[in-house]
Amino acid sequence: MAVTISRSFKDISLSFARHPVTNDVTILKNEDAIKRSVINLVRTRINERFFNALLGSSVDNSLFELQSSGISSFLQEEITTLLKNFEPRIRLRSVVIDTPEDSNDLNIRISYDIVGLPFPTQNIEFILQPTRV
Repeated sequence: MAVTISRSFKDISLSFARHPVTNDVTILKNEDAIKRSVINLVRTRINERFFNALLGSSVDNSLFELQSSGISSFLQEEITTLLKNFEPRIRLRSVVIDTPEDSNDLNIRISYDIVGLPFPTQNIEFILQPTRV
């Protein structure tokens, strides 16, 4: 199987901060752009984006559910399917969801390789907490 090297990846920063020299919107490159995309996909709710009802996950809706291994395995499978379908720039290694006891938090760890670029394995870890406790 031949290894393909792709060009760099670029996305605009959603903070819409102004670049100090060019006065243009700042951009995210390569691993930072992909990291932001993965987080945005996981945080997007189902039916939130117009014209694509399949895009999104129920992670935010699960913050107030009773925490169990069933919820964790369901969310792991959902995130895995979401990233395989909507983020072609990565090769997913693992998705791990921890639910601490006596808490409504979700600790999400995603590990992936970037396709076509010689970067080491990328790891994202973030905690989702309900805003209404």
